[in-house]
Amino acid sequence: MNIRIYRLVFAFVIAAFTFPLQAADQHGSSEEAVALVKKAIDFYKKNGAEKAYQAINNHDPAFKNKDLYLFASDVKLGAPLAAHGANPKMVGKDMSQLKDVDGNYFAKKMVELAQSKEGKGWVDYKWPNPINGQIEQKSTYVERIDDIYFGCGIYK
Repeated sequence: MNIRIYRLVFAFVIAAFTFPLQAADQHGSSEEAVALVKKAIDFYKKNGAEKAYQAINNHDPAFKNKDLYLFASDVKLGAPLAAHGANPKMVGKDMSQLKDVDGNYFAKKMVELAQSKEGKGWVDYKWPNPINGQIEQKSTYVERIDDIYFGCGIYK
């Protein structure tokens, strides 16, 4: 074999082993998701709901991290989604009847968690990963402040 083929094979082997590591670096962690929600809550406290929603809906880089994005809504069941950092088509829609592939009303669970005494926590469900199109386990952290809640999800 000539040297070019060896170099090509070597480059392929290196890429095959490092690509999954690079892809993993692009996924946000649970700690980063919680930190992003806390950052949104701080922004809300200083600037109000409308400016917080606007920043999220306008894809403000301060409210994104790797593949993480925020969403926000009123804590009333059936209230329309006020902000979504990845899909503007979801804004203004009632998400409470949304189910995952197993039939779990995960959005309803998020609202119920936000309405609870503690007002924060994680909701697990299955959802398509927009990067690879596969149904994957997802977990979303939600936290209430006043009469709204902010959320941020991670793929596991």
